[in-house]
Amino acid sequence: MEIVKYVLMAIYAIVCLVLIFLVLKQNQGEGGASSTIVGASANNFYEKNKGKTREGKMKRATIILMVVFAVLTLTLDILYLV
Repeated sequence: MEIVKYVLMAIYAIVCLVLIFLVLKQNQGEGGASSTIVGASANNFYEKNKGKTREGKMKRATIILMVVFAVLTLTLDILYLV
């Protein structure tokens, strides 16, 4: 059981580092007040195909890693309580 804990801790550390890197690498998603004044439209080609771009892939990877992070946190908590 100790080996499983150490392997999960190593995976947990890797997930944490990659998640930090992905979050810091992403751009701020909102245009703020300037997009309200200019009238940025959400109905353009870029917005429809945003999931296929680099930013869309990074966002999807961030969400997946956040779920993995949460699951590993709960799993490690349960393992250390036993």
